[in-house]
Amino acid sequence: MIATKPRSGARGARHGARRSGAGRAAAVLVLVALAALIPLLGPSPALHGTGEAAAPGTGGTALLRTVLFAALSISLGELFVRRLVRSVPGAPPAVPRSWSAAANSAGFLAALSLASVVATGNLVPGGPADIDIGGLHESRDGRLALLEVNAFLAAGLCAVSGRPGTQVWPLAAVVVAEALRAHPAAEYGPLLGSGLTLVHLVCASLWAGGLLQVLRVLGRWRAAEAGGALLGRYARVAVALLVAVTATGVCSALRRMPPETVLEQLTDTAYGRVLLAKVVLMTGVAVLALWARIRLARAADPLTAVAPARAEVYALGVVVAVSGLLTALPVPIRW
Repeated sequence: MIATKPRSGARGARHGARRSGAGRAAAVLVLVALAALIPLLGPSPALHGTGEAAAPGTGGTALLRTVLFAALSISLGELFVRRLVRSVPGAPPAVPRSWSAAANSAGFLAALSLASVVATGNLVPGGPADIDIGGLHESRDGRLALLEVNAFLAAGLCAVSGRPGTQVWPLAAVVVAEALRAHPAAEYGPLLGSGLTLVHLVCASLWAGGLLQVLRVLGRWRAAEAGGALLGRYARVAVALLVAVTATGVCSALRRMPPETVLEQLTDTAYGRVLLAKVVLMTGVAVLALWARIRLARAADPLTAVAPARAEVYALGVVVAVSGLLTALPVPIRW
């Protein structure tokens, strides 16, 4: 009886600390999300007063790209964490049910809808008769759109097959197609831009999707030691992913907005405003990631890092939505 009481008290204190940590993490998340509220309402607030005009269906395009990016993140994140789990000594056999098939299906539908927009000359189709499927093969954007549709379809089939790991190849094709689509041949230095986007998209997908999958795995595991080891392995890789995402994001922004015009374009263009909101969100995400890493290293129970990590994944979800909106807005003019 004497030995039981301290254990019960310690367990209660630990649960109390987790609840307190969850409350603080939620407060940070709310403050960060409020900073990006106006751009997240859609393209109209971001375009207000800039003199820029949005293309028809910009809001729908932003939503579809958000779904596409989220699907890519979930599927790549599962593959990434599956490898991490195999490296954890004594890892419990229990794993959460895979979301890859559903994610790839959502990505397929989003890519198909985006391809229909390309097939009508980047206009919202009024009906099936407006869609020129055959014309997709005649343009660069059309071929890339078809590649994304077929790649997500292949990834979905791989996800439900006996070898789900093979979906990495069609998902890689989606990443390459997105990188090429974002930088047309007429752009200055398109290969450099595509390379930066490719690295940015891969690292961001592994970071966001990987953290989501780690939290799902920890929800099934009851062994604190194995859970802490998995979270620690992810955290070490996440540091490199954060550095890569930041570096490629800054370089890409400077290619679109030269240094001498950055401050003005961040407030006077829709692209700049949403980019600024994304920077604010990413700053908050970095703070949450640092908070989780400190808890992981110093707390008696490493799983207390789950609370800020959960807030971090919510914030990353908002970042994905902002990224979807960013790709649908007009690119600023190089002054």
